[in-house]
Amino acid sequence: MQTRVEDLPLPTAPAVRGEHGTEYRILGAISFSHLLNDMIQSLILAIYPILKSGFDLSFAQIGTITLTYQLTASLLQPAVGMVTDRKPMPYSLPVGMGFTLCGLLLLAVAPNFAVLLLAAALVGTGSSVFHPESSRVARMASGGRHGLAQSLFQVGGNAGASLGPLLAAWIIVPHGQGSIAWFSLAALLAIAVLLQVSRWYRDHHAVRGKGKPRHAALVPLTRGKIAWSLLILGTLIFSKYFYLASISSYYTFYLIHKFGVSVPNAQTHLFVFLFAVAAGSLLGGPIGDRIGRKWVIWASILGVAPFTLLLPHANLFWTGALTVVIGLVLASAFSAILVYAQELIPGRVGMISGLFFGFAFGMGGIGAAVLGHVADARGIEYVYGVCAYLPLIGVITAFLPNLERREA
Repeated sequence: MQTRVEDLPLPTAPAVRGEHGTEYRILGAISFSHLLNDMIQSLILAIYPILKSGFDLSFAQIGTITLTYQLTASLLQPAVGMVTDRKPMPYSLPVGMGFTLCGLLLLAVAPNFAVLLLAAALVGTGSSVFHPESSRVARMASGGRHGLAQSLFQVGGNAGASLGPLLAAWIIVPHGQGSIAWFSLAALLAIAVLLQVSRWYRDHHAVRGKGKPRHAALVPLTRGKIAWSLLILGTLIFSKYFYLASISSYYTFYLIHKFGVSVPNAQTHLFVFLFAVAAGSLLGGPIGDRIGRKWVIWASILGVAPFTLLLPHANLFWTGALTVVIGLVLASAFSAILVYAQELIPGRVGMISGLFFGFAFGMGGIGAAVLGHVADARGIEYVYGVCAYLPLIGVITAFLPNLERREA
């Protein structure tokens, strides 16, 4: 019996793996750039005690600085993503870092509150360009391991954010506001690295452009189901980043007020929390690749609730221990949420990345502003008592469709 050529099975492209292997060199470069970018950004949060005393700011004004930085980033990121989905701009990455550099230098010499807000806005503008385009590069370099790539990208940013308070305690607290200018060297290093990444992005995009893009073989969802799923994901982002705002913006003040620790001691505690966030961000993506993103989202947001509910009642030792657990568990959600959303709407990586990074930044900024007013009115401890219930919102994860079943 002869076998005809037309009877042979046709080779098919894998639904998950990419055309090429995972580009760890590029993922390492983009993660390192993310570390430098977010380290610079976290300096704003880390020097709040210095700014509060130096400019005689209220908690509401502290929240306004965060709001200005976060909203600048959040409003521009979706627009940047939509534009670059249509017309990729590889060299936008070093340009965005240039905005961050300008904001950093202005922050070092700011003479009043208005200039502080302008500096925060420039840093936010740089972030609005960096995040959606860097997320696109991470997906391009993933080799199909999208969760792993996003986690490696995220861990760089979170590690950088954890370094900010530590470096502020070592450098800025002893030497004053002007010493912030030394961190411009980190921005210049990031620009040099991003120029190399941009060349790879340009060449890789030119090769990919010769063929048709391929996406995972998912059964299409209705527009209503997609919109409902995005609404659920947005609500989960709200609960996660509103809670994180309570720690990233006010944890040092909480420790100083409740336990009487020094500013460097409080900043060291903030570093430990943010380092736990960095470690947790590395877990969510690879685990989501193996067991499904929905289950990672469920466990990371709802699963952290018992620890947040205990935190307001803990002593100094257990406060530090609980915040480490909270950072590890809660941070694992974002990579899973982002890749889940990218799979909901294939081919719109820039728009989805910009939308979710932007929304996350916006929720963090609004949370900081709202919680600042609450702290002024009711006290900083009241803020932690109220925010402890936010992770319970994670129960709505049950209503997300299981995309992994659809892939089968």
